[in-house]
Amino acid sequence: MIFHRKPSRPRTVSLLLGGTLLVLACVLGSGARAEAAAYRYWSFWERNGSAWAYATQGPSTARPSDGDVQGFRFAVSRDSADAAKPRGAADFDVVCGGTAARDGEKRVALVIDFGTAADAPAGETPPAPRTACARVPNDATTAEALASVAKPLRYDTNALLCAIADYPGKGCGEAVDADRTAGAEPTSNASSAPPGSASGDEGGPSVGLFVGAGVVAVLGAAAVWRARRRDHA
Repeated sequence: MIFHRKPSRPRTVSLLLGGTLLVLACVLGSGARAEAAAYRYWSFWERNGSAWAYATQGPSTARPSDGDVQGFRFAVSRDSADAAKPRGAADFDVVCGGTAARDGEKRVALVIDFGTAADAPAGETPPAPRTACARVPNDATTAEALASVAKPLRYDTNALLCAIADYPGKGCGEAVDADRTAGAEPTSNASSAPPGSASGDEGGPSVGLFVGAGVVAVLGAAAVWRARRRDHA
């Protein structure tokens, strides 16, 4: 008769912990890969005094006032904290100084930055940054002001702004390799997601990553407890 020796408790526990750590490593690895994702899109900005602030709503719902300065920047970024600000003159008097006020209308200074060659889709060349003074009805949205000076605009089915003045010619918020060299200058603000959304990713590991790690840890502890009960049985 052959007897099979029951594994010792330390060996059983170590095997269970080893398996738990392997699963945890897979969870962390998948989270790291997700964090590497970045997107190529038009970001929407509002001028707050002498600084740019990432807009908290999309251009299709924002309704600027007469004298406001707003900007758009095409770039690759992971989230709003990583987004590049518009470049160029951002002074209302400089942009709209030659546009007279009219009753029932407002003037909005727009800064349109098509980004750098590093952020451009393959085969496309970004136009030079430019400014424009949009004079539109008092109830007009930013999207309507932009359309009055930078047609054609292109949107996707979710109302995400894909192109300004027909740039880029294709694509819309597509994921790209975030490890590649990009032309974006990191910014410190993190107020919203890409245009059309009122909330954004503050950066750092996702909540799902920590939840997954927590579940794995609980399962590992439960496995160890069960192994100890079997060893004492």
